[in-house]
Amino acid sequence: METMDAQTRRKAILQALHTAESPVSATALAKELGVSRQIIVGDVALLRAAGHPVTATPRGYVSGRAPGLTRTLACLHDAAGMEAELNALVDVGCEVVDVIVEHPIYGQLAGQLQLRSRYDVSQFLAQSAQSGAQPLSQLTDGLHLHTIRAAEEKALDRGEAALKALGYLWQAEK
Repeated sequence: METMDAQTRRKAILQALHTAESPVSATALAKELGVSRQIIVGDVALLRAAGHPVTATPRGYVSGRAPGLTRTLACLHDAAGMEAELNALVDVGCEVVDVIVEHPIYGQLAGQLQLRSRYDVSQFLAQSAQSGAQPLSQLTDGLHLHTIRAAEEKALDRGEAALKALGYLWQAEK
């Protein structure tokens, strides 16, 4: 296999991400391009620095903005409520794009989720359990934001209603 130069490799990474129907792992890109995973991670960092919209998710890299409408919801629940919250949103046709918390020292911290189905949720929860990592919302006693995306406003309304029914939609004290 002939070795490609770094610029050509980065173009190949962008092309692979633009045509992928789901997130692509650094390991898969490395295997496809015949380099190490660390080379891919470095290339992605350089692509981001150059302004390319490449995002790391728990399942791999994605590029570009997905179509649809978005809404940000403020949520409050303990760690035990995470599965019910995420499943409630994907069950009504919403994608859970991210989770955001406000940290007292670092400011806003966000984690990309891009969960679209119960399968995605189960994979995310399994990865979380396997790693032993705590959810970002633990930093803020359960208070967090989610950006949700859907093709139509009605689906966003259903997502908001589903969280309200669970008692997870945060309401400022009146």
